[in-house]
Amino acid sequence: MNGPRLARALAAPAPGWTTSADAIVVGTGIAGLTAALELRSRVPRVLLVTKGALSSGSTVWAQGGIAAALHPDDTPDAHLTDTLAAGGGLSDPEAVRVLVTEGPDRVRELVARGTSFDVGPDGDLALTREGGHRADRIAHAGGDATGAEISRALVAQIEAVRDDPGIEVLEHALVLDVLTGAPGVDGRRPAAGVTLHVRGAGSRDGVGAALAPVVVLATGGIGQVFRSSTNPPGATGDGIAAALRAGATVGDLEFVQFHPTVLWQGLGAKGQQPLISEAVRGEGALLLDVDGYRFMPAEHELAELAPRDVVAHAIVRRLAATSADHVLLDARHLGADFLRRRFPSITARLLDQGIDWTEEPVPVAPAQHYHSGGVVTDARGRTSVPGLYAVGEVACTGVHGANRLASNSLLEGLVFAHRAARDVAQRVEDGELRAAPDPEERPGGAALVAAAARSRVQRTTSEGAGPVRSAASLETAAASLGAVRTDAHRTDDVVADPQVAEWETTTVHQVASALVHAAWLRQESRGGHFRTDFPVPDPAWQRRVTLALDDDGALREEALTPEIVQSAAR
Repeated sequence: MNGPRLARALAAPAPGWTTSADAIVVGTGIAGLTAALELRSRVPRVLLVTKGALSSGSTVWAQGGIAAALHPDDTPDAHLTDTLAAGGGLSDPEAVRVLVTEGPDRVRELVARGTSFDVGPDGDLALTREGGHRADRIAHAGGDATGAEISRALVAQIEAVRDDPGIEVLEHALVLDVLTGAPGVDGRRPAAGVTLHVRGAGSRDGVGAALAPVVVLATGGIGQVFRSSTNPPGATGDGIAAALRAGATVGDLEFVQFHPTVLWQGLGAKGQQPLISEAVRGEGALLLDVDGYRFMPAEHELAELAPRDVVAHAIVRRLAATSADHVLLDARHLGADFLRRRFPSITARLLDQGIDWTEEPVPVAPAQHYHSGGVVTDARGRTSVPGLYAVGEVACTGVHGANRLASNSLLEGLVFAHRAARDVAQRVEDGELRAAPDPEERPGGAALVAAAARSRVQRTTSEGAGPVRSAASLETAAASLGAVRTDAHRTDDVVADPQVAEWETTTVHQVASALVHAAWLRQESRGGHFRTDFPVPDPAWQRRVTLALDDDGALREEALTPEIVQSAAR
């Protein structure tokens, strides 16, 4: 099956305004906020762009916690071992070592920046355990509101310097494309800034261009590519698609983590779904099928604490065996007082749905939760496009491999955003990244998909590249995605205009097309990628699937650039 052909730009009006900066950071989750804060005092001018309000990054939704070897009895090496085990043989050991050795200091810096983590009677951090971890190393805030607390603290830091001329925050701004300059001697087009659409008033309204020699993508995940996800509505894969169109290499797209315990709300449920945190099973909750049978001890030595892909696939098998559409998460034995104190947000959310989990088991089923793949970077956040960085969930650092270990995502965003910002600052100081190159139009054409097609794309991806896949399902999905009209801006028989809903749908379509192709290429099962026609891991596939667009927009397998391979441990 040939790869899809994708346009190299979004169809959009010409920019009506222009601004400039030394560095542009796109996204306001833990990675984007950290990068902006680190850059603010190190480069003359930073532009921080967010799709919604400043406080609307995906980090707000993180319930579980942040993992780091902070306990005296824990070690970075033990954290490394657990992370590599979850990664299914594809994690980059050097990237993981960076994560686990620098992680504790970065978490302490979060505390210094005002994050209030839960503490025990002795005043030390109250560390807990989650799936795949063999030690208590998960720090929480507000019981199950860790992401919200981290976001609050970092947003407060940004708000405190918002009047500083060295930083500008641009809210309600959707980045459309990464601008690139003329090809260098190596044939690569350097980043030159971004085009973006601002929903506001005044000089920053409508489509504009922000020019800079550095763009740091921190745009989060791809949840809305699927019909059902725990991700917020804005998680449409903007960063991956923009980087791909700009010429960047992407990798591990096929590895999608489906959270095993998402509240089951019926077959018609779509959009963002409430998840029941991994921490609930970490505290001792049990998984039962609809007959009341506890099935996880027969599936894995860690039972309910097995890595997420193991639990999700076990649930899928149990659903098939019982002809059911959900299983049950039973936490009643933990006690009503404990559940209300430890998990206040989950308790309130379930009560809103008419479920009192202190009295009854909770119906759950897997749903898309996290994307282990993304824009391939080295350990400094550099992508294959000069001047373009990626950090957080949008990036593929090699840490997660085939499957993310619980609560490593916040840590990855924190650690690698810090490293990327320091690298950018040093290159700016050295004069390597002095000014933005003049933007040039890329070959490959532009695309626009009607907003009406989004549900079709989401259904296709969910059915063809969900928790269980096959050649047949993926080829059917590829054919369906290939039939979607991408020329809505050039025809009168499709109702569509260049606007936010169409741009997001175009992005969703491009990410779905690339993901399906990557999943078709990997002829084995590993981590967050399971195929019924190749149900076991194959040593021949213990490598990354990396993809890039050629000048004509054809998606092809792409070898990693020497810079990324050689600098993985820096």
